[in-house]
Amino acid sequence: MVRRAGGRSQSRFDHPVEEELLRAEEAADLLGVKRATLYTYVSRGLVRCVPEKGTKENRYLRSDVERLKTRHDARAGHAAVASGALRWGEPVIDSSVSRISEAGLEYRGHDAVELAARGHRFEEVAELLWTGHLPSGSTSWPAPETPWDTAGHAAPPARGRRSLASERGLSSPAGAPSVSPASLAAMLPRDTPPLSALAALVPLLAAGDAGRFSAPPEQDMARARGLIRHLGAWVCVARAPGRVSRALKEPTMAASLATAWDAKPKRTAELINLALVLCADHELNTSTFAARVTASSGADLYACISAALAAISGHRHGGACDRVEALIAEVGRPERAAQVIHGRLRRGEAVTGFGHRLYAKGDPRVPPLIDAALSVKPESLKVRVARAVMDTMRDAGHPPPSLDWGLVMLADALGLPSGAAIVLFSLGRTAGWVAHVLEQREQGHLLRPRARYVEPPPR
Repeated sequence: MVRRAGGRSQSRFDHPVEEELLRAEEAADLLGVKRATLYTYVSRGLVRCVPEKGTKENRYLRSDVERLKTRHDARAGHAAVASGALRWGEPVIDSSVSRISEAGLEYRGHDAVELAARGHRFEEVAELLWTGHLPSGSTSWPAPETPWDTAGHAAPPARGRRSLASERGLSSPAGAPSVSPASLAAMLPRDTPPLSALAALVPLLAAGDAGRFSAPPEQDMARARGLIRHLGAWVCVARAPGRVSRALKEPTMAASLATAWDAKPKRTAELINLALVLCADHELNTSTFAARVTASSGADLYACISAALAAISGHRHGGACDRVEALIAEVGRPERAAQVIHGRLRRGEAVTGFGHRLYAKGDPRVPPLIDAALSVKPESLKVRVARAVMDTMRDAGHPPPSLDWGLVMLADALGLPSGAAIVLFSLGRTAGWVAHVLEQREQGHLLRPRARYVEPPPR
């Protein structure tokens, strides 16, 4: 039987609220030890306990027991770690960046949904994730210098002007890439998805930054500000390279994206900011783990972001947004929702964009996105189709929609181009990627999981 602690422990061991608790026999069985050994672990501070009200018995924190079991298994040959911990198991990395619990999602102790609802800028939330402190006033990041004209072509250098970096013989962190928007657009097919264009941009930014290796945290945070600002402005490079320079001049990341996409609704920047904040971090998701593994090798910030972008493009991660877009296109009209969804379910096919393993009662980030979409353009055909699909899934007893669904609905309501939802997801998550890169470097160890060898099947 599992119970939950609702307050602070009265024992000498402090523990967080709402932790899963185990009886002594359950904890001992999980560890594979006798009760006497469990009590020894408690006396050594390895497992915390709390008194069970009305009895003389204690209850033991499941998180401590499982963490200790992982350590024991690792010493025994890493079999359990390799086979279990990396498959939606207990966290394998200590982190203070974000926390997922039954209460919701927190960024450094601040409720993520509340941060978004109160209108905090994406830039402020990024600084919170990087430094642990939420800026008290409106925060904006300076626009990187751009040697292009408003059409995105190379412009002649201004006479008599030299940057501080050039005077010292240094490259500017996250300065302009080695090609202009027009030049990169000429190299990309016009139908290049925006996320693919951003993935191509990051190495170009890296090539122009000779000081990117083994940089101290303060420099890498400055580097990250410029890098993220560029990514937000260059989303339109394949189809409208002339907007890049104008987008970079906007005061915020959200406004930059609104300009790059030439979005018309008046509240576009406000609602894009909402999405970015809600996507800013989510513990050790696949792309974040990719960034941390890369950071642990000593790679520079650009390499870490490139690794994360590669991971988030997969159809089981950020690429799920593209599958949601495809599903809405397949349904086509609200009245076809039940036919298409029931047909998929009858054939045993998945319906993308519903349920989340970490949120049994539904992802708390999704309702604000859906409400935002409905507040902008509820009469939009795609928004009406999305609502019809959600109603069909709800009536069939399936879990609530996922973050991917909320992002696609908002992008459709704002009239953003195809592929915008995964870009909102990715650019919001850059804040968390950088935070985890900085934290991994501070921890200083190489992430190197072990493999459990199995005999190959006979041929």
